[in-house]
Amino acid sequence: MPGPMPEPRPPVLLIHGAWQGSWVWESQVPALAAAGYSPIALDLPGNGVDGRDPREVTFEDHLAFAGAAMPSDRGPVAIVAHSGGGVLATALAEAHPQRVAQIVYVAGMMLPSGVTFPEFCAPFVAADTAALGIAAHLEDLGGATGVPKAAAMEVFYHDCTPAAANAAAARLTPQGEAVRAPRVHWTPAGAGRIPRAYIRCDADRSVLPEVQDAMVAAWPGARLHRLGCGHAPMLAAPDELGDALLALLRLAASAPSPNA
Repeated sequence: MPGPMPEPRPPVLLIHGAWQGSWVWESQVPALAAAGYSPIALDLPGNGVDGRDPREVTFEDHLAFAGAAMPSDRGPVAIVAHSGGGVLATALAEAHPQRVAQIVYVAGMMLPSGVTFPEFCAPFVAADTAALGIAAHLEDLGGATGVPKAAAMEVFYHDCTPAAANAAAARLTPQGEAVRAPRVHWTPAGAGRIPRAYIRCDADRSVLPEVQDAMVAAWPGARLHRLGCGHAPMLAAPDELGDALLALLRLAASAPSPNA
């Protein structure tokens, strides 16, 4: 007789960070699919795929787009969010708490309610301007910003192979200012009830490790995993990231909500 059917795994919504696209998850999609998940890698509005001017895209556009991407017939989704995509993940969980099973932040902006990332970083920047990360290098495009290739190579991809770093830097696109540092308010009954995990990147030059630690401390309850790489583990440490994601998704799926 055949054995029992395995438990169905939730869809996994993969949210990229600023100036990026679904391509950042290319190393992770096959492993997630092989493990029984249904990965959905987003290209957020204005990132160069849909043809929209990034200057005209709002954070509400991102939120509506991500909400529409969540399957309505598959149960709650897991969210994996990188860097600035963490703010959108939190907003999505607040707007649809019954449709989100868990969130994994990858060097992500897991912020206290009502606080923007620049506000959170201000004390660190006052002590050391290195805490500005990529923000110190951005090109002003008039309502949008771009990442110069040299800065991308130094801040985002310094520990990747030269070929991977060059290819990734060439794929970055302008990002509208309206979506780069939004202010998201969340509640204990909304995003606060969703099981969370945080993947700390120990050699990160964009979201500094001490800033990541402070975010984890400011919003207690996240399961912590550490990777010894920079800001782009999808390129610098894809196998280690894949193992961490699968382990954290499975653990979080069986854990009670932090505010249940």
